[in-house]
Amino acid sequence: MASTTTDNKLKQELAELDKKHFIHPTSNMKQLQEDGPTFIFTEGDGIYLKDVEGRKLIDSLSSLWNVNIGHGREELGEVAKEQMGKLAFTSAFSNWSHEPVIRLAAEVAKWTPGDLNVTFFTSGGSEANDTAFKTVRHYWKINGRPEKKKIISRKKSYHGVAMGATSATGIPEFHTFTTSIAPDFYYVDSTIESLKEMIETEGADTIAAFISEPVQGSGGVNLPTEGYFEEIRKICDENDILMISDEVICGFGRTGTNFGMENFGITPDIITMAKGVTSGYAPLGGMVISEKLHKEIYEKTEGNFWHGYTYSGHPTAAAVALKNLEIIKNENLIENVRTMGEEMVKGFKWIQEQNENVIDVRGIGLLGAISLERELAEVVPVGPKVVEEALKRGLICRSVVYDGQDTLAFAPPFIINKKQMDDIVTIVNDSIQAVYNK
Repeated sequence: MASTTTDNKLKQELAELDKKHFIHPTSNMKQLQEDGPTFIFTEGDGIYLKDVEGRKLIDSLSSLWNVNIGHGREELGEVAKEQMGKLAFTSAFSNWSHEPVIRLAAEVAKWTPGDLNVTFFTSGGSEANDTAFKTVRHYWKINGRPEKKKIISRKKSYHGVAMGATSATGIPEFHTFTTSIAPDFYYVDSTIESLKEMIETEGADTIAAFISEPVQGSGGVNLPTEGYFEEIRKICDENDILMISDEVICGFGRTGTNFGMENFGITPDIITMAKGVTSGYAPLGGMVISEKLHKEIYEKTEGNFWHGYTYSGHPTAAAVALKNLEIIKNENLIENVRTMGEEMVKGFKWIQEQNENVIDVRGIGLLGAISLERELAEVVPVGPKVVEEALKRGLICRSVVYDGQDTLAFAPPFIINKKQMDDIVTIVNDSIQAVYNK
């Protein structure tokens, strides 16, 4: 009893401090003031999270698609402690360097396809994409074609919330938050014809790059149609348009390959990455470019490469990333992604058989989705209600309702086993039935 009372007091204290002092990312501010934080987490272990009240929940989205090796891996904390004891931070400006970032850049080159062997590090995915947009414009400028500055992305795509990343994101809600987005960003449907029409309308000589996630994540876990990226790569080559693959979610094993585009036999000119490179244990992202681009940029750039963040190549984050990638390799976690990904899709198909309101299921690796039929002539989304029911049963999942979608999204940690996947499937099925049978 005493422990419960203490937990309640702690929760109340933290909730009041939270409401008064903390602005949450992508959250409802009024709801926070009325209800306080939904969860105050205190511990993580494998695929599970525990909150301040002692509730244990399955984290079926790897928190934000990123805790790939699972929660509570002490090895990463030990590496961080050791690195902080030696060299917690030093700048990488002015050609200064240090061993962790050098080793990490070399390691990333072993993971990436083709000649994508040179990395600029950032603190996360939004910065990685902003870096890519600035870099491709710089590239065309030093090649005597400064008019090539437009960036084309896909509707329903998510590329982050920095100014350039927000402008490339193809989800209108992120645009209407502010009064102005950056110029020279354009959006196409996920069809070949739409891109061709955009190039014809705007002129290939004004377009710097096309950016796409291999699989749209936050936009609804939308897989490309067969042959889509092969044709995109061809169109980009024919029109001197650089191809950027946003691998922030898909990179480092999420789709069952090192990087998502490898599922489609495509090597882009640039990869942007974050999340899975450290499994969320430290903030880190990056832009990886081809050796060809790298050579042209350093040969033709006069003076400095005028772009950099304080934490570009952070030593502690780099050390954590190296240990994280070592764990993924040594524990054969990408193989487990493929195996458990098959179990996930099998389970989703079983859910579809049990529920006539499930209209589609899909997945690649451990990235999956279930599309639901909306209530009241497609007016009221059902996904948020299913998420609420799942929470009651001990499962964290996510709903996507952009652009008329009604989707449940899943991306469990790579370490998940068959029993745990079965638990997720059972809870999701029970939650869907609880909502539709009310």
